Amino acid sequence: MTRRQTFVIVGGGLAGAKAAESLRAEGFDGRVVFIGDESERPYNRPPLSKDYLQGKSEKEKIYVHPERWYVDNDVELRLNCPASLIDVTAHQLTVQSGEQFDYDKLLLTTGSSPRHLKVPGSDLDGVLYLRRVADCEAIKAAFVTAKRVAILGAGWIGLETAAAARAAGVEVTVLETGELPLVRVLGPEIAEIFLSLHTRNGVTMDMSVEVAEITGMEHRATGVRLTNGRQIDADMVVVGIGITPNFELAEAAGLTIDNGIVVDEYLQSSDADVFAAGDVANTWYPLLNRHLRLEHWSAALNQGPVAAANMMGRAVAYDRVPYFYSDQYDLGMEYSGFVDSGHYDQIVFRGEVTQGEYIVFWLDKGRVLAGMNVNVWDVTDAIADLVRSGKPINLARLQDPEVALEDLLRGARDA
Repeated sequence: MTRRQTFVIVGGGLAGAKAAESLRAEGFDGRVVFIGDESERPYNRPPLSKDYLQGKSEKEKIYVHPERWYVDNDVELRLNCPASLIDVTAHQLTVQSGEQFDYDKLLLTTGSSPRHLKVPGSDLDGVLYLRRVADCEAIKAAFVTAKRVAILGAGWIGLETAAAARAAGVEVTVLETGELPLVRVLGPEIAEIFLSLHTRNGVTMDMSVEVAEITGMEHRATGVRLTNGRQIDADMVVVGIGITPNFELAEAAGLTIDNGIVVDEYLQSSDADVFAAGDVANTWYPLLNRHLRLEHWSAALNQGPVAAANMMGRAVAYDRVPYFYSDQYDLGMEYSGFVDSGHYDQIVFRGEVTQGEYIVFWLDKGRVLAGMNVNVWDVTDAIADLVRSGKPINLARLQDPEVALEDLLRGARDA
């Protein structure tokens, strides 16, 4: 009689939930233990800065699975259960309560945590971060009474929170150390579009500034003082200055760490029986010939099932084109591909920016590195195919909305 295997998943988010789902869907009949340190069952994070934050959807819609799913699929979901130690030699996981779990395979989906602001006053009441459900609900509640919010950081979280604040009728000032919002991700040409978008919607966009302190009264934030001496008054301060991967557990276990848990295209770590997926995984992308740690919903969604397959011994490579999306005011966008900051030689527009419906392509030597579709839908697969091809594309045809994206590869040649 074959011994029943035990697979343990640590990190109660989307990547872990999709891995557990995939294990059962693919016929794994062993024990599945799913351990998370939050009180909420696994949920999707994008709504926390989008629909749920804006009150456009109810809480139940954020969850990956209905509550009964874990019982019905014999997945042992342990909430409020922080993991404390991995012994890779003994194949054993210890949680904070002292309980121990023997494992045959271990999947780490421990995610990431907000980078905290380190200036005087950063511990005042009214200084908020957005990462978990409770954070989202605290910000939503604050929007009800606040007249002015200062948002530190003009990345995706900062800008989506700004859009939500404006929808709630709150005055918004965004403070950013860089010269433009999202400039490291999109480059200056496209960053200008997002600067204009938020300015048109009544946000004060303060670029190239640094925060000296959070000012307060009676232990509550009243604004932000900049290093140039300016004071920005605010009833609440939202900090969105990036996130850091939660790799401490893996590092203590002796796994290879470099900007996250280093894994190969099979999501396998330096220990053959330990896998990682989602925000915490610095993954080898064969298509890009490099490691990348992507803090995107799509990576968690799609890496979980690939990790599950490889835990079952199926040798499935993770080869998807990177993807993320954002919704801000009347701008909905999807981005497929990857471009290192400044590592492109041309940007091509397909459609008119002024009309609000267009696609932007980042190219290098005529090859499409990435594409961003703005209010143009059902084109992400075609954009991903262009990225995957690695072939030079005829630029005139690429710019012409009358030419189907699917047709571009048929005649791909030096532009």
